[in-house]
Amino acid sequence: MKKIFITATNTDIGKTYTTLKLLQLYAKKGYKVGAIKPIETGVKDTPVDGMKLLTLQKILNPDLEFLDIDDVVLVKYSQPAAPYIANNQKETNLDMIDRAIKKFKKYCDMLFIEGAGGLYVPINKDYFMIDFIESLHVDKVVLVTHCNLGCINDTLLSQKALVSKGLSPKIIFNCRDFESTKNFEKTSKPFFEDIGIDIITTTNLEKIYL
Repeated sequence: MKKIFITATNTDIGKTYTTLKLLQLYAKKGYKVGAIKPIETGVKDTPVDGMKLLTLQKILNPDLEFLDIDDVVLVKYSQPAAPYIANNQKETNLDMIDRAIKKFKKYCDMLFIEGAGGLYVPINKDYFMIDFIESLHVDKVVLVTHCNLGCINDTLLSQKALVSKGLSPKIIFNCRDFESTKNFEKTSKPFFEDIGIDIITTTNLEKIYL
């Protein structure tokens, strides 16, 4: 089973949206797909992002009909903050996440693992999301970034952080509306092309190879 980690330059960039689109794309290619969001914060009653992942993967992969939300979101906190903050500066035990991932091996060719926030969101005091990604020994990392002013800085900082850990990410640009798309095409896209970064957006995901 291939493990794909979906991270982003910050929170509210479009990780869940991108993960859902990747699930659909690779299911159409004939893969048995699954998805988890190991940690979700800001959970009042039901994990919103986790429920989207649960619903879609059960449609796309009938072998996963047995799943419930606790199989998809392993750690839930009510406060909409970094896990370490949302857990009142207490350590989060991550042992159950490894066990959860192993459960999918029998049923999936590809497992998409969606992170929480950006790379330096603290899970524990001295343990960040980027450390968690490294510990999972994933096959690929997808970095979701935005198309607004500042995307060059945000994207390159996150890319550099991942490369420093030996993780070379596939970059996906999530341009949310016509205005941001137009500005991106005019300003930032030429620079990214000049430095050799493939322009893959959430509207042309068929160009990505995982």
